[in-house]
Amino acid sequence: MEQHMCDTSSNIRSNRISFLLEIFMTFFRVGAFTFGGGLAMLPLFEREVIENKGWVEKEDILDIYAISQSLPGVIAVNASTFIGYRLAGVPGAVAAITGVMAPSLLVIVAIATVFTQFRQNFYVAKALKGIRAAVAALIFLAAYRIGKASLKGVFGFAVAIGAFMFTLLTDINVIYIILAGGLLGIIVSKMRAGGAR
Repeated sequence: MEQHMCDTSSNIRSNRISFLLEIFMTFFRVGAFTFGGGLAMLPLFEREVIENKGWVEKEDILDIYAISQSLPGVIAVNASTFIGYRLAGVPGAVAAITGVMAPSLLVIVAIATVFTQFRQNFYVAKALKGIRAAVAALIFLAAYRIGKASLKGVFGFAVAIGAFMFTLLTDINVIYIILAGGLLGIIVSKMRAGGAR
């Protein structure tokens, strides 16, 4: 009986470790194949955690992005933490963060040792120029997908256009614009709920 319980406990521990390793490798792939940071990672997040793994629903990922963007720190790390925690608690969050950050850390350490020698190299300069263009396309794709899924109705479009104009034409910190959007959402939903009674 004791041997059976010991085997069962060992299997559970082994399954948990393999799941944490799967989380780590999934987020490692996202980190390894993304140039340009947070927003450029979002399409890869969708492909890995929604389409390939089925860990998160498409509707939920928009909420995760919204929360991650509203909190201090890098959106990719915040989103990784949130998803990892939902999947496997604190160990899942640690596995996701470590996975998404490890490729960048390794590449930065490698590049830092040789960058000054190769910065003026013709091929390196042209490669960086191409990478910047690709990153711009990825950010545009992320904005298009998030907008397509979340801009529903006149209110959503009005808030999005207003936020864009405030960001473009004023020096107001983006966090205040995000907070104002959240506050407006609460106020409008309360007014609609009050009017429906």
